[in-house]
Amino acid sequence: MKYFILTIGTGLLLYSSIVVLVYYKQRSLLYLPNENNYLDTKPEFEYDEEFIEVEQDLFLKSWFIKKDIKKYSTIVFFHGNAGNLFNRAYKLNKLSTLNVNILIVSWRGFSGNKGRPTEKNLYRDAHKTIDWLKKRGVENKKIILYGESLGTGVAVELGQNNLFKGIILESPFTSIEKAAKRYYPYLPVKMMLKDKFDSESKISKIKIPILVMHGKKDSIVPFSMGKKIFDEANNPKFSYFPENDDHMLEYNDEILKVLRNFLSFI
Repeated sequence: MKYFILTIGTGLLLYSSIVVLVYYKQRSLLYLPNENNYLDTKPEFEYDEEFIEVEQDLFLKSWFIKKDIKKYSTIVFFHGNAGNLFNRAYKLNKLSTLNVNILIVSWRGFSGNKGRPTEKNLYRDAHKTIDWLKKRGVENKKIILYGESLGTGVAVELGQNNLFKGIILESPFTSIEKAAKRYYPYLPVKMMLKDKFDSESKISKIKIPILVMHGKKDSIVPFSMGKKIFDEANNPKFSYFPENDDHMLEYNDEILKVLRNFLSFI
């Protein structure tokens, strides 16, 4: 009996240690600025490197592909949880062929920026980015939010309370809680989680045209989550669900056609 109790005690101690370790390390598991898992593609577009001030002595490295801010709308690109600006070059090479301006911002803690990424801090970074554009004469009605993976949580947060021109979500999740439960089903995720990014509870509040894009073979965020976001979204809504794409969608002529059609609608 004592061996049984000892075994149970050891197991509980081990489990508790894992819970404590993951709790304190969770943000280093969620935010991966040094991970390079994207195509090694060089930029084929001209851009201005900008540094957007979000707090005193804290600036976000950004690229502004500026064509004509008065004539064309501006896409504000919020990237995902891994890598730097160069990791999105293969997307920007294609996006930059459209008649839009593009501002891609790198979060605090990414691309050499100071600061620590958290849900609250990313929301602040996003709001300050919009403010930066407004000071240059770009109003909400000329802004299209583009969220990539984790960036979809930020785009949804901004989109629920503001009338932008439109919103594009690439590989969105319903919430970090539900996503984390897939990877850590043995942990009390709901109790432990610091950053929730609960897009599912916010998506119905968005009153602007929305395009949801999600690969059906996504190995990181299940396609069912993207489909759920689309189903809960208000009209007018559009979807692009390629059969064979993984988490980062293939940027080809087909996706460009979808994006071009969405831009022409809004």
